Amino acid sequence: MMKRNIYIDNMDVDLAKDTYFNKLNINPTFEYVKVENSIDRISFDMVEALMSSPNYNAAAMDGIAVVSAKTLNASEVNPVILEEKKDFYYINTGNVIKEPFDAVIMIEDCIELPDGKVQIIKSSYPWQHIRQIGEDIVKSEMIIPSNHKIRPIDIGALLSGGVESIKVFKKPKVGILPTGTEIVDDLKNLKMGNIIDSNSRVFQGEVLKLGGDPFRYSPIEDDYELLKTNILKMVRENDIMLINAGSSAGSKDYTVNIIKELGETIVHGIAMKPGKPTILGIIEGKPVIGLPGYPVSSYLVFEEFVKPLIHKFLGKKEKRENLIKATIAKRIVSSLKNRELIRVNLGEVGDKLIATPLSSGAGVTMSLVKADGIGIIPQNVEGAEAGEEIDVKLLKPLEEIKETVVSIGSHDLIMDILGDMTLLSSGHVGSMGGIMAMRRGECHIAPIHLLYEKTGEYNISYIKKYFKGKEMSLIKGVKRLQGFMIKKEDKELVKTFRDLLKEEISFVNRQRGAGTRVLLDYHLKLEGIDPQSINGYNRELNTHMAVASAVKDGKKTVGLGIYSAAKAMDLDFVEVTYEDYDFLVETSMLEDEKIKSFIRALSSKAFETRVLSLGGYKLIDAGEIIHIES
Repeated sequence: MMKRNIYIDNMDVDLAKDTYFNKLNINPTFEYVKVENSIDRISFDMVEALMSSPNYNAAAMDGIAVVSAKTLNASEVNPVILEEKKDFYYINTGNVIKEPFDAVIMIEDCIELPDGKVQIIKSSYPWQHIRQIGEDIVKSEMIIPSNHKIRPIDIGALLSGGVESIKVFKKPKVGILPTGTEIVDDLKNLKMGNIIDSNSRVFQGEVLKLGGDPFRYSPIEDDYELLKTNILKMVRENDIMLINAGSSAGSKDYTVNIIKELGETIVHGIAMKPGKPTILGIIEGKPVIGLPGYPVSSYLVFEEFVKPLIHKFLGKKEKRENLIKATIAKRIVSSLKNRELIRVNLGEVGDKLIATPLSSGAGVTMSLVKADGIGIIPQNVEGAEAGEEIDVKLLKPLEEIKETVVSIGSHDLIMDILGDMTLLSSGHVGSMGGIMAMRRGECHIAPIHLLYEKTGEYNISYIKKYFKGKEMSLIKGVKRLQGFMIKKEDKELVKTFRDLLKEEISFVNRQRGAGTRVLLDYHLKLEGIDPQSINGYNRELNTHMAVASAVKDGKKTVGLGIYSAAKAMDLDFVEVTYEDYDFLVETSMLEDEKIKSFIRALSSKAFETRVLSLGGYKLIDAGEIIHIES
């Protein structure tokens, strides 16, 4: 029985990379490919032209080929008449210019006469409208340098220069081995306790995109001897090996011990979160990397270690990371021990680039799908406060980010629809969080639905309170239905707020500052209910869908949320009230084209159709502007 891996290093990321790469003896090799098949390949050597282009003197126009000396002094008052075959011959673009002819006169500058003669009224000069030999490419000149990624236009130039095949860096073969008894390859085999293998498909795509040659193996269960056999097979069939999962300190995490038995472990554990239990090893002189099983961890480790490794095989120099400065919109807590990598949405607000953190879990794949960048909190730095600047590695073009509407505030399913219809970065921090972000100048719009308990009015009182002296407006959004979400088999458990006091009920709450939390507290106060007497009142989630999911998976669990989330999770629903879900904006921003585009989407028929299909919404004056006098 194998011993558990108790000890994991905590090596600095850059030191780990340098240590590992210095141990590897990577000697890139080459192969010849036909020019027409060379798109996106990397040239191994400089490529010279084997012939000139054009390789003959060619007509650049349709017209007549002439001896320029015979056209001297031609003018309107002194026209010159030329005779076919004796003084000229007709020629088309690209035709060979034969000696002694040395010029082309365009056909539209010729006056045709009877008996095969033409009249010209303007003289020509030597090599007029002629593409001379080597005008484009001269034999032996460089067409492309070494280490050049070949583009379609390069293929045209290479062929024109007489090059049929070229020497390119050989693609590294990258073996990808998913591991884990719980991992399945086919959705048809997915049962309770199984996980579909998605990581290896991501690596496969990334390797292809980088110019490598990926080979994905079928998942292997957690069996030491079976894993060892398959890893050894993979080593002998590939140049780089990626082993996914089994890299940590669990009782069935065998990867590090197998690498030690078959070769050498250089690093086990890096000071990066997520991604700490990374293994950097060598077997038979070849790099073997053990990646963590969580999707976000494995992706970030791939970016940090596998990507530059593939670049080395392809002769590419590692470029400096495309880092920019951005203002963090929400406090981030991190450990002094690790470099913390935070998935963020980005948008330009005023003269600042705003980074809104997304879900931070190492298994939250959608945080990568939605991310515009990766925020970096260095090792030995204890987090970042809201409003501080951090370094961000871009995942999307900055031009696209600058055209994006930054929304920070309450969550609703309609934000996904609006995000599909316009460029929108949506951060979910609750209605009060949105108001605070707007006050700090960190968003363009803030979705809010805040009930003022003294008047029963939504949103306007809060705007007047927090934005005194500022010109603010409210873009009308939707009226949405709030109520209790509960599994259908438990639907008799809750009808009123007093039912939340039942001992068998477990409640799921929204975070402090969320409009739904304000609505709950308002009704609890009306009923004279102590919030702390409700089982689960302090259990907080950040979105309606997260609450609905917790209700779906829980036992006799209840949450307060929107009807559309309950419907999406096939839950029962007890109506409480319709509320106003609107968008706060500075009045001056209403003339910004990004906001105009957002309003057009919000007030469109397409948006109305899609929202009403969700259920639980009413659209009354969506997109209407209300100016708030504060």
